[in-house]
Amino acid sequence: MFVSRLKKSFSALLAGATALSLLLSVPIASEVSAASDAVVNLSAEKQVIRGFGGINHPAWIGDLTAAQRETAFGNGANQLGFSVLRIYVDENKNNWSRELDTAKAAIARGAIVFASPWNPPSDMTETFNHNGDTAAKRLRYDKYAAYAQHLNDFVTYMKNNGVDLYAISVQNEPDYAHTWTWWTPEEMLRFMKENAGSINCRVIAPESFSYLKNMSDPILNDPQALANMDILGAHLYGTQFSNFPYPLFKQKGTGKDLWMTEVYYPNSDNNSADRWPEALDVSYHINNAMVDGEFQAYVWWYIRRQYGPMKEDGTISKRGYNMAHFSKFVRPGYVRVDATKNPNTNIYVSAYKGGNKAVIVAINRGNSAASQSFTIQNGTASTVSSWLTDATRNLAAGSPISVSNGSFTAQLPAQSVTTFVADYTAGGSSSGTTYEAETGTTLTSAAAETVNAGYNGSGYVNFNASTGAAIQWNSLYCATAGTKNVKIRYALDTGTRNLDVLVNGTKVIANQAFAATGSWSAWGELTIQVPMNTETNTLKLVTTGTEGPNVDSITVTAQ
Repeated sequence: MFVSRLKKSFSALLAGATALSLLLSVPIASEVSAASDAVVNLSAEKQVIRGFGGINHPAWIGDLTAAQRETAFGNGANQLGFSVLRIYVDENKNNWSRELDTAKAAIARGAIVFASPWNPPSDMTETFNHNGDTAAKRLRYDKYAAYAQHLNDFVTYMKNNGVDLYAISVQNEPDYAHTWTWWTPEEMLRFMKENAGSINCRVIAPESFSYLKNMSDPILNDPQALANMDILGAHLYGTQFSNFPYPLFKQKGTGKDLWMTEVYYPNSDNNSADRWPEALDVSYHINNAMVDGEFQAYVWWYIRRQYGPMKEDGTISKRGYNMAHFSKFVRPGYVRVDATKNPNTNIYVSAYKGGNKAVIVAINRGNSAASQSFTIQNGTASTVSSWLTDATRNLAAGSPISVSNGSFTAQLPAQSVTTFVADYTAGGSSSGTTYEAETGTTLTSAAAETVNAGYNGSGYVNFNASTGAAIQWNSLYCATAGTKNVKIRYALDTGTRNLDVLVNGTKVIANQAFAATGSWSAWGELTIQVPMNTETNTLKLVTTGTEGPNVDSITVTAQ
């Protein structure tokens, strides 16, 4: 991130691809799809999506108003549906209250909130010579523990004032710190090894300005530092699409999240938010981040700015509508599924599923309209709804499209983005295995029940204690080792419950949040990602201070 009066200059950005155009129904097993079809495989699960959003920064440009908070985090008509808010950790504790109002409003609308610092308190820093800049600033080496406590103090302050932070970063852009605090890769590694473990919140690192791997490779290659990092955060300023994939994270980051925590794209020109077709580059960039980068969150810079998703007058911009094609329909806990990335020239596709809905985002970057065919595998649907943004329309609803024999065809106008949504029923071959909560498990301060309706199997499990109650599945079979998606079917009337997740006796997720489903008979789904070994594994859910939701089952699939 940067101060509002400071412009970041990028080198030429992006030259890649992203997946576009799809939809659903179950094809006959022997059916052969044309080479130009966009094929969506609902059983081929990829990363779990945490959400889409941006930063609110009252210290630099003023707070969002009450109406602007509704526009940003509401998900009705003329709202963005953002589900992630980033906030600022001021070095001065007296200013922390400025973050509260918007953070509380975001949480009330179901968003998660995370925080990033630019500077430690001034008494913890010193100047040094950074490539000839003798006024450069760094954290004093004898203040690492004090700085960890400073971050803890912010977490505690926010929690005591109604904001339960999802995560906190060690440092915003440690490798682009012209007006804030520099960190070398070695300094970041030291802090992650020796101090990050004392922070009472999920920890994000290193938030490199351009996703430079020299900042994050040392963390991934050090077992202790990696254990203390929950989320690998990255910014994508000037990052080429070819550098979005991160093989080392795929190899070493099992059980960790990967978030894109800041960008604006393609520029920050004054009053550029409504330029068309330039704004179409926003959805194209998101698609590449999801498909090539396999990021789980996508976070814009300022939510309200003359080049942002919301203009200074509080209305949604063309750039914002491009983000909304994802943020309104790909909700937290949805899972990206495999889809033909570039089925035809200028056509790009990505696909997601969650809550028995399939979502396909299709982008036509060409100057001519295109007729695109979609084929859905391992799921059936009868109709597809669509929303379109182009030069003259903003999230305009289209007529329902019929799905026949597992396929449908849609017209993609020139220079447009279309989101397709369908209710689907799973079908075909599936690599997932479902395990009921009430059978084949060990229960601690928990009991099987049949009181509330809507469960599968012979019942569900009700936690009977607020701390330490547990369900352990004792025999989860995996043909191969690696990251697995675990879909938890649960019911919760109101509020949010937090559970620890242990795999083979090791805690892999702390305080996983379960949001309310609306009633004890309304069953929802939450997908998490955890590491598992070849053959037999155990998985345990443990309550942490609240009684917990009722749990019906889990379904384990390969990532």
